[in-house]
Amino acid sequence: MRIEDIGPRPQVFDLERATLDNEAYRSVAWSGRYLQLTLMSIAPGEDIGLEVHAETDQFLRLDGGRGKVQMGPARDDLSFEREVSDGWAVFVPAGSWHNVTNIGDEPMQVYTVYAPVHHAAGKVQPTKADAERDEEHGTDEPPAWSVQPGVTRPDQHG
Repeated sequence: MRIEDIGPRPQVFDLERATLDNEAYRSVAWSGRYLQLTLMSIAPGEDIGLEVHAETDQFLRLDGGRGKVQMGPARDDLSFEREVSDGWAVFVPAGSWHNVTNIGDEPMQVYTVYAPVHHAAGKVQPTKADAERDEEHGTDEPPAWSVQPGVTRPDQHG
């Protein structure tokens, strides 16, 4: 099932099926003015990548696989650690360093809600390397029609 990001227009689809069917590292499935939905598939042993979004709250839900969630106030202080699996939700407050690692033997299927919008509308990144390259080249920016915080601090990666 391939979902087309139609921007801030009404949209419906089977989210669990779309999440389980997604094979890309990250696919932006829907972008509104204030929040965004992405689908992610993380290979065994891989991770989302240590990062902090200074002004973006994030909600993640696992629909398949097993993961280890780490969060904390600094990249070298990830004092919050939990194992999660199918059905678990993860809430990442803005300003928290965080990472999610696939600790299972199958792809970890995740969907993520960002508020505010965090990625380019409709962006599909087949691999983590593609996502990192887009970040470096500035080709994964929120759409101009999304509402962003007035004072922004740049995201950081570990």
